[in-house]
Formats: sequence, structure tokens, C-alpha cells
Amino acid sequence: MNEFRFRPVLARVCQWVAPLRSLRPQHQLNRTYEALSTASVETLWQTLVNLADMSWHPLITSTNAPRGLVAKPGLIYRVILRWLPIPVNIFVERVSPQELLSIRLFPVPGLEERVIYRLESTVCGTQISYSITLRGWLSPLAWSVLKPHAAQVAAAIAAAAEQAAQKALSPTRSNSEAW
Repeated sequence: MNEFRFRPVLARVCQWVAPLRSLRPQHQLNRTYEALSTASVETLWQTLVNLADMSWHPLITSTNAPRGLVAKPGLIYRVILRWLPIPVNIFVERVSPQELLSIRLFPVPGLEERVIYRLESTVCGTQISYSITLRGWLSPLAWSVLKPHAAQVAAAIAAAAEQAAQKALSPTRSNSEAW
């Protein structure tokens, strides 16, 4: 019986609150960067999914992932960013071997970052695509800090993989050459 008395009041409150939800800032920024590499897809993939060694990444200083751990869906680990020296949780969303890696970062409340790495073999080499999506009311501020570094990520992956490929192909020096 009491619920019928409060229903009109509840309807009026909902009519008043609903327009306020639309006033909440909904920011979303999307950018995609690409680079071309002479390294193979396998070498690039190994560089990308080696979570313990992120030294190539212009935005990440260190990670708590143990050596040898590779990205798997559902994996959660922490990294320290160069521009914000606090631990950031990373959630691995999707992994398609040698093709796609999708992760979400939750740096601070009010900001969510989604990053997708794609690898595609072409006639000229391997194309690396780095897509970044920022959501939340802090995204414009975060983008102003991230923008110069985000443009370098795809090229950094290519450079790191090419270095790894050169290191693997270069013959080891024999003892006779050392003298």
C-alpha cells in the first residue's frame, strides 16, 4: 500500500535526476598510430607479450610481472608509468596470438585507458598499429600529457623487435676474434 503513495514522488525525482546525468562530462579520445618494421611478426609478438621487459615502452618504467610471463586474457599486473610515478593496474582483455593484444589501464579514478596492439604482415614488412582510447572526465588532461609519448609507442616496438632480431642473427664472436 505504501509503495503506491511513493510512486508519484519517485517518478518526479527521477524526472529531475535524469537530465543531470546527461550533464556529467563524457569524454572519450581515440587515436591510432602505425609503424612499419622489418622484423618478423613472431619477433614483434615476442617483444610485445614479454611483460617482464617493457624497457622499449616510452610510457612504462617497470612492471611487477615475473620473468617469462606472457599476456593471457584475464591477467592483471601492475606497471609504473614514467609520467605518473604510481602503480597502475593493467588488465589483459583479449589476446589473439601474433595478431592482437588488448589491455585496459586504470591509472586514477576518473580515467580509463584502453590500448590495442595489432600486428599485420605486409609485403613491405610488418605493420604495427597502436590504438589508444581514453575515457573519463580526466581524459583531456591525461591526453595532454600522453600525446607526445603515445606517438612513439609503435615505432618503439618496431625498434626493439628489430634490435632483438639483429642480436639473434649476429654470429657470436669466437675466442679467436676476441684476441
